[in-house]
Amino acid sequence: MLSEVFYLTLVATGSGLILKIAQMIFKSKCKEASFCCFRVIRDTDAEEKEAEFRILHPHSPSASLSNGESKDNMF
Repeated sequence: MLSEVFYLTLVATGSGLILKIAQMIFKSKCKEASFCCFRVIRDTDAEEKEAEFRILHPHSPSASLSNGESKDNMF
């Protein structure tokens, strides 16, 4: 009989693999990416504009906070 450690390792490895695949899909520069049952369609133009803004305005507060929160609301 297999031990609990084996099952834990198997679940952790499977979860890590799924998360890594999802990370690769989200970090890809493609407008559409899919793998098995995962499918992501992104607006890459908006992401490029945001990256360009961050390059041009490196010290502005909106460039350092991606979700639009003020520095006071971070904690």
